[in-house]
Amino acid sequence: MVRVPLLMLVRRFGSALREEGLAAALLRVWRYSVRRIFGLGGSILGTTGAVEQQPPDRYLHGIWQTLAREDAFHIHDAPSINRGQRQIAMIADLNLPQCRKYRVEQLASFWRGRGVEFEYAHFEDTPRAARIMQNATHLMEYRLQTGPAADMIRYEARRLRLPILYDLDDPLFSVSAYETYRNMEAVDPTMKAHFLAEAPKYLSMMNGADVLSVSTPGMAAHAALYSGRPIFVRRNFADAETLETGTVAMARQKADDGLFRIAFASGSQGHEIDLAEIMEPLTDFVLADSTRRLMLIGHFDLARLPDRLKRQIEVVKFAGYDRYLSALSRADCTVLPLCDDIFNRCKSAVRVLDAASVGVPAIVGAVGDLASVVHHEKTGFVAQSQTDWINALRDLAADPKSAAQLGQSARTELEQRWQASDEPHIIAPELLEWVEA
Repeated sequence: MVRVPLLMLVRRFGSALREEGLAAALLRVWRYSVRRIFGLGGSILGTTGAVEQQPPDRYLHGIWQTLAREDAFHIHDAPSINRGQRQIAMIADLNLPQCRKYRVEQLASFWRGRGVEFEYAHFEDTPRAARIMQNATHLMEYRLQTGPAADMIRYEARRLRLPILYDLDDPLFSVSAYETYRNMEAVDPTMKAHFLAEAPKYLSMMNGADVLSVSTPGMAAHAALYSGRPIFVRRNFADAETLETGTVAMARQKADDGLFRIAFASGSQGHEIDLAEIMEPLTDFVLADSTRRLMLIGHFDLARLPDRLKRQIEVVKFAGYDRYLSALSRADCTVLPLCDDIFNRCKSAVRVLDAASVGVPAIVGAVGDLASVVHHEKTGFVAQSQTDWINALRDLAADPKSAAQLGQSARTELEQRWQASDEPHIIAPELLEWVEA
């Protein structure tokens, strides 16, 4: 098993702690410890030969030295010139389940569907990362920051003359976004300081690539303030897993208990601040009828709720994707408010896609890319004011049959417009050309 440096382990733990909470982070530590004790896991290639003695972030150094001595270090023609078929190597931070799903796994399915070979590796699995680059015509990097392992991978890509795309779906490079990100009010101040210190490392990776891809038009506009590289949009979409899991969840008979449930889902910490944007009208709406419930799915600090609301809430703990969609399918609608700040203006509509997959209509604000996936009064509601939020909730509660029909329309729209496709609203034509030309 490859030995991972302590600093890398600390970074992994910190990433899991920020995005998934303490319990999930400790579970990752336990699983890793079990693998270490029993010698399980590691690279799919194994660690045999002289390379085994090298730490992961120097895995290629001995190989480079040998190639240099044998006058075989430099490749004079890019592989894309000599190969008829394109093959993408994706090196990514795979620690966050939602990010892995939307920016790596569904992209693999998309490109394979177009006849392009696609393999991916965690950036710390250096044997696999090194292997998949050898036959690649293009390198894609996701959510990487500068450091010994990422720098080594980038160096090898340049040796192999691979064109490089860097992909990101949050403005991790942006000091201005983090400094004004209101969700930071709900987390330890040292986490904000950490994010600010890490931002230049992401920007360095961005500006060392040939082209950039991002998840929303808002993200593209903000990234352009930091980088002169070509920037293209590749939106998140509903993949086969989302549609199939959603179908299974909808097929289960919904309990007819007479309750009207409003869901709010959070896959990471700090989103209590977003919900606070509508907390006053939402609380008044829920408490106006004893049959109404606020369903909190995922991470939420209950201490931030009004005391008077706590008797009419349901809590669903953070779980896997299928259990999350199963819980969401029990709701009559979902609310997705966002504070109007730089970070949230870059946000994608993945929560809207999730809700549509189980036939649940969404009420969204005008911040970020959420409104682009909602047809107002046809598949959900776009709220421009506090009054709009309360009116949308009242309309849905007054006519549950109409609310269900709205959810079915959202599912139909998902299948027709927001599945994987090469349409420009999903992926910029320039990205297709970058790979396939």
